Amino acid sequence: MYGFRALRASASPHLPTLIGASAVLLWSPVLGMLRTISEIFGAVGGAALVFTAAAVFSALILGVPRPAQLPRRYLLIGGALFIGTEISLSLSIGLAHHRGQALELVMINYLWPCLTVLLTVLTRMQRGNWLLLPATVLCLLGVVLVITGEGTWSPAMLLANLRSNPLAYALALAASCMWATYSLVTKRIGGSRNAVPLFMIATAAVLWLKYALGDAPPLHLHWGGLAQVAVFGLLTATAYSCWNHGLQHGNVTSMAIFSYFAPVLSVLWSSVWLSLHPGMGFVQGVACVTAGSLLCWWATRARPLPPPVPPAAYTA
Repeated sequence: MYGFRALRASASPHLPTLIGASAVLLWSPVLGMLRTISEIFGAVGGAALVFTAAAVFSALILGVPRPAQLPRRYLLIGGALFIGTEISLSLSIGLAHHRGQALELVMINYLWPCLTVLLTVLTRMQRGNWLLLPATVLCLLGVVLVITGEGTWSPAMLLANLRSNPLAYALALAASCMWATYSLVTKRIGGSRNAVPLFMIATAAVLWLKYALGDAPPLHLHWGGLAQVAVFGLLTATAYSCWNHGLQHGNVTSMAIFSYFAPVLSVLWSSVWLSLHPGMGFVQGVACVTAGSLLCWWATRARPLPPPVPPAAYTA
């Protein structure tokens, strides 16, 4: 973190905000990369490897706090939500039947900015207005368009796609809901210490336990896959360092606005990485989710909204 202190001491007062916003760019490629890693090492083994790498890099960059330094309620509740989110999301992408479906699951995950805003209003942490209702509908419509993959859709088409892989879709939706809840829990009872490295270590441990007790195929040496694991871990850890620096020293509202463009950036990166060409329905869905998230922010603009805490493995 010394480099961040030196930058802060030097130039523009906008620099910490730009550093924080750059985290969204760093998170954008990792979900597509998570899919190719799972293709090489399997859903569980690949997830265990990537979170081990992310835990190591996070510990090196941010340091690992002692559990005694953190509020006990946050350790239990926040830790459970963090671990649940990361495991659900990584397994959902790994369990996708094909890369196109993996991209759909990425978009379902990006309901979390809108859900976070709704929860802040429902829990009276933030005031909102009537625009929240159409914003939420817009986000849900976007997800429907993404899942059906066409500009026109029907309930039967939507149900057929969900039935093709219900576990993966359920895990992606659960991850989105848990991360929105984690954001509120972190804001309310998280204290001032950064617990992400500790939570990542716990996530990796749970995944390795699941791998050891399950029937996942044995891991094999694949240098290209291991290189992707290392890049994944480094991107994730660096993104958290940038995001935390921005929260401490930058303009939180500006960072929040930028974070709502994460779905577009992530889909662009993932499409290129996975060699996919999304159809018009998918593009319309991405636009709807992004517009709905921005409308959520607009509905609460009377008071600055703390930005949703971005996921450890992405942003995806």
